[in-house]
Amino acid sequence: MPRIQVIPFEEATGRLKEIYDDLIKKRGKLADVHTIQSLRPESIVKHMDLYMEIMFKKSDLSRAEREMIAVVVSSGNNCEYCQIHHAAALNHYWKNDAKIAVLRKDYKKADLSEREFRLCEFAELLTINPGLAIKESNLFYYKKIVLIVFSVVFITKIGLKKDQFLVSW
Repeated sequence: MPRIQVIPFEEATGRLKEIYDDLIKKRGKLADVHTIQSLRPESIVKHMDLYMEIMFKKSDLSRAEREMIAVVVSSGNNCEYCQIHHAAALNHYWKNDAKIAVLRKDYKKADLSEREFRLCEFAELLTINPGLAIKESNLFYYKKIVLIVFSVVFITKIGLKKDQFLVSW
C-alpha cells in the first residue's frame, strides 16, 4: 500500500530546512501535519497561513469556539491526532478535561451553551454530510462559521497521520 514520502527534519535542506527551523522556533516542534507536506515545502507555509488566519485572526467566533469546532470536526473525521491537538488548545480556555473528553466522544452530552451546541451541530453536519448541511441550513445564520468549518474540515483532512493516507505525493 503506497504511503506519503516525507523528508524528516534531519534530512531537510534548503527552503524546507528553513521552513522546518521556523516552525520549530515559532511552535516549539515539528508536527506530522507539517512533515507530510515536505515534498512541497511552500504548501507548509500556505497551510500555516490558512491555519493562523482561521484560528487566530479577528472573528465573530471566539478562540475557544473555533477550537471547539475543530474538536467536533476532528471527531467526525475520526482523526485522533487532530482531536488531541485541538482539545489541548481548547483546554487552555475551558480548563476542564472531563468536559473536553465528553465533547470528543459526543458533543450532545457536553454541557454546552445553546450557541456552542448549534455551532457543534452545524460543524458535525458539515463534516459528515456537507451536501445536506448546505441544503438544509439557514446559511445566513451560519455564514460566519461556514468558512471556518470548511477550513477546519480541510485542515483536519490534511492533518491525518501520514500513515492514514493511501496515496503518494
